Amino acid sequence: MEIHYQAYNLNNYRKIPQISHLSPEETEAIEVVGRILPFKTNNYVVNELIDWDNAVTDPIFTLNFPRREMLEKEHYLTVKKAWEKQLTRTEFMEVANRIRMELNPNPAGQEHNVPMLGKLRLKGIQHKYRETVLFFPAQGQTCHAYCSFCFRWPQFSGMTGLKFAMKETDLLLKYLKLHPKVTDILFTGGDPMTMSAATLSAYIEPLLQPEFGHIRTIRIGTKSLAYWPYRYLSDLDAEAILRLFDKVIASGKNLAFQAHFNHPVELSTDAVQRAIRRIRNTGVQIRTQSPLLRHINDRAELWAVMWRKQVDLNCIPYYMFIARDTGARHYFGLPLDKCWEIFRDAYSQVSGVCRTVRGPSMSDVPGKIQILGVTEIKGEKVFVLRFIQGRNPRWVDIPFFAEYNPQATWFDELKPAFGKDGFFFE
Repeated sequence: MEIHYQAYNLNNYRKIPQISHLSPEETEAIEVVGRILPFKTNNYVVNELIDWDNAVTDPIFTLNFPRREMLEKEHYLTVKKAWEKQLTRTEFMEVANRIRMELNPNPAGQEHNVPMLGKLRLKGIQHKYRETVLFFPAQGQTCHAYCSFCFRWPQFSGMTGLKFAMKETDLLLKYLKLHPKVTDILFTGGDPMTMSAATLSAYIEPLLQPEFGHIRTIRIGTKSLAYWPYRYLSDLDAEAILRLFDKVIASGKNLAFQAHFNHPVELSTDAVQRAIRRIRNTGVQIRTQSPLLRHINDRAELWAVMWRKQVDLNCIPYYMFIARDTGARHYFGLPLDKCWEIFRDAYSQVSGVCRTVRGPSMSDVPGKIQILGVTEIKGEKVFVLRFIQGRNPRWVDIPFFAEYNPQATWFDELKPAFGKDGFFFE
């Protein structure tokens, strides 16, 4: 059966037939919270993934539809009053953006990752780690549906000063030529797979030329398999997308999907399983990742099931992240020791082929920090940590220690253990 894409956003979400399953208060929450944190979903998610008989507790509903608790009480009441006053768009945006700026819209100092090309600041590129460049194609700065936990929510909120995006392929290519140690380029967003095949090809095909031999892996960060698998099945340019993948593989480069799956339900439909097979048949490697989220996947059994199912579909479990300290993190976040316990419990339930996954990790200002465990050394309870990636490559894989803090939910809440003045990399 061919299914055509239909998006539901702030202006038309009441078209969703299942809205009758929601109370007036739940419907109001979509209206109010969705004015601060962006809201968009589509008919595949609505009709095939959400259990509307249990919408209040359904994880996919929570992933897509704003809830009152996703804003602090004070913020919620401020937005509600402003909306009820029927302010002009300009007046309302002033109120909204004041609240947004209190939600840490630039987590982990992403602005520090933006490089220069001569005197030109490349706002659509981030280069934090020596080997990897992130590129934000302007046409891909949306998604098939918006995750309510998304750490890049400012990309979709009209906060142009905080948006990462650029169209200039030539600037990207010039930058890559000047940095021969870069081996990987990650197309990210938003979601690059919202772009047409022609637009995506215009960005990727130049990288297949001999002068970019140092680019060994092209990565695509995407939620499309979970939220719109018909991108690879029945969209008008689905075949053109697969031919592009074939072309990249034939060039001798590795093409890797960084596929976001937050819950086993997203792997359950015939459509997603067929889409995965079609992509895998081109030679593309699919690596899976997700943050650990309260109310969504905060049980070890869910992760064990999800990793096993991913391996069954010939995908590679890659990362368990800790939810970034932005947006609705007070709703989704978990203490660091709880994150480690869930990871360890899930890891112990699966076989070695699933244990390619790494985590739980935080992408913070200095780098990607993994929690290796909680232990006691000389009578002091500590977190054991290491860098999976660092701004300085020499920091990678050196164990270091932080005081145990059962309330900590992010790295900046930790202090060095054993009375030290700072961590080794500071």
